Amino acid sequence: MSDIQRATNLQDKSDKPVIVALDYPEMDLALQMAKQLDPSRCRVKVGKELFTRSGPKIIESLSDQGFDIFLDLKFHDIPNTVAKAVRAAAEMGVWMVNVHASGGRHMMEKAYSELQKVQDNRTLLIAVTVLTSMQKSDLLEIGLDIEPQQHVMNLAKLTHSCGLDGVVCSAQETAMLKGQFGSEFALVTPGIRLATDSADDQQRIMTPSKALQSGSTHLVIGRPITKAVDPLRALAAIEEDIANNV
Repeated sequence: MSDIQRATNLQDKSDKPVIVALDYPEMDLALQMAKQLDPSRCRVKVGKELFTRSGPKIIESLSDQGFDIFLDLKFHDIPNTVAKAVRAAAEMGVWMVNVHASGGRHMMEKAYSELQKVQDNRTLLIAVTVLTSMQKSDLLEIGLDIEPQQHVMNLAKLTHSCGLDGVVCSAQETAMLKGQFGSEFALVTPGIRLATDSADDQQRIMTPSKALQSGSTHLVIGRPITKAVDPLRALAAIEEDIANNV
């Protein structure tokens, strides 16, 4: 992706920073939720379960509704396999797709290179650093005796050097990452909750306004919106938190 295309894809992040996680087991349920949202006010995320059950049809249906789609499949495999998967995602027209930074330089560079072969490509490619459900004890169990923030920084530096557009990280890490890489490097943060919301299974969480103040460019929000009686009103509350505090 050229610098101009990258800037175009990132420049409206302040207008539409919320990505609603459509974490449903069936396409019909995801589309029912999408119909209650407004594509001019948010983007949507399609994850592993929904895509595995529904395939490209869910991407086509959400695109037809006007949504920008973050395909959150966290590819992690041998370089050629990941590169071809990333290309397939771009050819479906998704707005953003991700890989695991822990797959290493060769994997990420191969994926980035393959993406450049897609005609008129506008898909952003980002990498997952450390899952927001993980703490230092979890890293230690897989042989990494390192603080989560330091591991995030190491993987983000690798991602940046491979030419990718940004990373998935905790909102607690965005200030240091923005300081390191600047505002043109996307910082996509799950674990976003209003002060009155349940933390659910996220360990490192933050409110929408504080996350954006800290440097997040995009906020992945699921249950606080999708489990609300009125999802659009829940989105409005998040927008109000942002408008009043950022």
